Amino acid sequence: MASRPELKVDDEVGFIKFFRSLSDDGNGTVRIFNRGDFYTAHGEDAIFIARTVYRTTSVIKTLGREPGLQSVTLSITVFRSFLREALFRLGKRVEIWGSSGRSSWKVEKQASPGNLQDIEEELGGQLDTAPIILAVKVSARANEARNVGVCFADASVKELGVSEFLDNDLYSNFESLLIQLGAREVLIQADTAKKDVELGKLRLIADNCGCAVSERGASDFATRDIEQDLERLLRDEHAAGQLPQTDLKLAMGSAAALIRYLGVMSDDANFGQYQLYQHDLSQFMKLDAAALKALNLMPGPRDGSKTMSLYGLLNHCKTPVGSRLLAQWLKQPLMDAVEINRRQQLVEAFVEDTELRQTMQEEHLRAIPDLYRLAKKFQRKGANLEDVVRAYQVAIRLPGFLGTLDGVMDETYKDPLDVEYTSKLRECNDALGKLQEMVETTVDLDALENHEFIIKPDFDDGLRIIRKKLDKLKNEMNAEHKDVSKDLDQERDKKLYLEQHSKHGWCFRLTRNEAGVIRNKKGYQEISTQKNGVYFTTKTMQNIRREFDQLSDNYNRTQSGLVGEVVKVASSYCPVIERLAGILAHLDVIVSFAHVSVHAPTSYVRPTMHPRGTGNTVLKEARHPCLEMQDDISFITNDVALERGSSEFVIITGPNMGGKSTYIRQIGVIALMAQIGCFVPCSEAELSIVDCILARVGASDSQLKGVSTFMAEMLETANILKSATRESLIIIDELGRGTSTYDGFGLAWAISEYIIKEIGAFALFATHFHELTALVDTYSQVQNLHVVAHINEAEEGSQKRREVTLLYKVEPGVCDQSFGIHVAELVRFPEKVVKMAKRKADELEDFTTKHDENFVQASKEEVEEGSAMLKEVLLKWKKDVDEKQLTKAEQVQSLRDLVKNNKKLQQNSFFQSITAL
Repeated sequence: MASRPELKVDDEVGFIKFFRSLSDDGNGTVRIFNRGDFYTAHGEDAIFIARTVYRTTSVIKTLGREPGLQSVTLSITVFRSFLREALFRLGKRVEIWGSSGRSSWKVEKQASPGNLQDIEEELGGQLDTAPIILAVKVSARANEARNVGVCFADASVKELGVSEFLDNDLYSNFESLLIQLGAREVLIQADTAKKDVELGKLRLIADNCGCAVSERGASDFATRDIEQDLERLLRDEHAAGQLPQTDLKLAMGSAAALIRYLGVMSDDANFGQYQLYQHDLSQFMKLDAAALKALNLMPGPRDGSKTMSLYGLLNHCKTPVGSRLLAQWLKQPLMDAVEINRRQQLVEAFVEDTELRQTMQEEHLRAIPDLYRLAKKFQRKGANLEDVVRAYQVAIRLPGFLGTLDGVMDETYKDPLDVEYTSKLRECNDALGKLQEMVETTVDLDALENHEFIIKPDFDDGLRIIRKKLDKLKNEMNAEHKDVSKDLDQERDKKLYLEQHSKHGWCFRLTRNEAGVIRNKKGYQEISTQKNGVYFTTKTMQNIRREFDQLSDNYNRTQSGLVGEVVKVASSYCPVIERLAGILAHLDVIVSFAHVSVHAPTSYVRPTMHPRGTGNTVLKEARHPCLEMQDDISFITNDVALERGSSEFVIITGPNMGGKSTYIRQIGVIALMAQIGCFVPCSEAELSIVDCILARVGASDSQLKGVSTFMAEMLETANILKSATRESLIIIDELGRGTSTYDGFGLAWAISEYIIKEIGAFALFATHFHELTALVDTYSQVQNLHVVAHINEAEEGSQKRREVTLLYKVEPGVCDQSFGIHVAELVRFPEKVVKMAKRKADELEDFTTKHDENFVQASKEEVEEGSAMLKEVLLKWKKDVDEKQLTKAEQVQSLRDLVKNNKKLQQNSFFQSITAL
């Protein structure tokens, strides 16, 4: 790590007094003070930064006299690194303070995970997803339903989205919305009494979805000013009161809180710039946080390989806007079969035409910058001539896109491509024609080779004179370059370079190997030694450079008014640039899908999609797209059939590590891939559109939140039972392991029966409760599958040893063993432990087998008949006991006589099965 700046503070006493006067805002905000060429943090913030950034408290220095103020310094590079860590990983709010006079400071910039617009430059614009911030307000009713109103925004885009919906007591719709939007920060009403259960639930859900939570006072959610605020902010001319969205009272309360939090009313530039739209929760597939993890949708902190997540696997986008749109699509799978097929047909066009796909990726899309970020710079009046040139360079590339698309000859794909891209790009190309013309008239495009962004000298007499002088000086520099090359005997532009250094201006550079030629040589002055070589100058060069810099400053001053005019005109093209960004992002994602589909180990296929509530899901030779990409993996394919009436509820048994989890998860991944419009890893595929994927996978507790493994499991399962519909896909990987075997099995059976009888969703249940497979005897829609393992008995001296080979093949039927001890052997448990485990398992098996041999299977009718006769006998026995005042021994004998005299009861199968236990 670079050396830390020295702690130097003007007026220590005054600053310490000022810092200690600041109150805590209650939201865990980190305050950083800008000292010009370095930053400082103090008090608790200094300790936090020392532990987070430097991983040691030894970097903390004390400011002032005892007790002093704990302080830490950050270089600009370290400060930027800390910002990313604090905002993206730790969910902190950050305030950057600047000096406004002696011992007086004010907040210059503030940021939170969902509001990054002030610090985009510091972050370098490298954002994987749009930073969505959301405010939520709830109205809990006496019954189970809750009314939820939300307002959300990407703070850097002038749009507000609102939604209002009914939710259950687990807020599963709210959880789905957070995932659909990819929210980074959630504003909730402060719970002053810390007793509001509903607010606690919202906070927990936001936390589970990886959102930072900020509490706001109840007054922030008040709606008294919202209509007049919206009237000033919205682009539409008619009154905000006439908009249908203003009837959503809870959502309007959330909008009020969000507008106050972002401070948009304090900047006049926001007035008349915003749009308000209503988000329909039901237009996309619902996903919960458990499904997000189970399907490995987004990269995790510990993912080593890019292809370990579905986002990493599918992201072959060439533009930042494309990568962000892909992240959005993954969380918003479509529900409309027509729209899904439209996307898939576009993917097919690029799959079938290799040249079209490669040209788009390698020649056109690769050259497109972050257009949304570019448009934002213009909107916020932070753009310069370089940004104008960037917009121009995009504009001149559009004919290339159009030429490539016009070259498509296959009529099957020409029309869809024309509707989605060609016609829209042509409109943008026409609209940007005037921008192109203006830049070519006013900007010196030849100077771009030297990375200079200047107005054409011919455009103004004053500029023309200065330019002539600059060109003369440039010739003098080249002459000096030639002289130095000759004097030092170093080849120009191979070993000796003439360069414009960011700090030292025009000077010479020698490669490090050749730098010795100027050491101790008169007339040469070393300036700087860097990785790429040694920078130096001469007296002649210094004089030329000084004059050149002075003339350049004059040129810039003379052209500044013209630059302002050019930038202002270019700013008017923001709507076109934003529209173009959307078109190219869509194109980039579709081409990326095609690229992945073609370059997979085995090519993906286009699935047939059945509208919601119709058709079955049948996959031939299905594979897990992420696992098959791992090195040294030869993936074993499996067929899948989820068919109404015969295999709606599939129970999968089999050995540990046999592939049960992979099998059920890959079905969820394939369903999601199909509904975002991508091809899928199968040889043939037909899928029924599902309204949500609900998962209960893996056992993990959260002790910090006071939630045990079993409690976490039950919460996820409760969410499934309350959220699932007949059109859902349920994935359950083990259930009931966190409690006793009997309780666990009882719950697993009851949950399975409820899903089969009450919900009727497609469901996949991987389990070690082999008794669960008996459900197939009662319900025709249940199917049993098992993963195959080959068992080989081998002799080792006097011992018999079982060798288990896992085949990862899924076949119909039941596996009655789990091979848990075999897994213990694989990980080299001590031999004594393995032998003891086998002996104990054999004892238990013998115990249960003895009872099972006596167990008699009874039909439903025999159970009912036997129960009735047994009830009659017991009532008669109770009457005898009460009337005759029998002793304990007499009571037992009386019951035996009653049973002995009832031959019909003794012959009943149900009664026999009870007496056999």
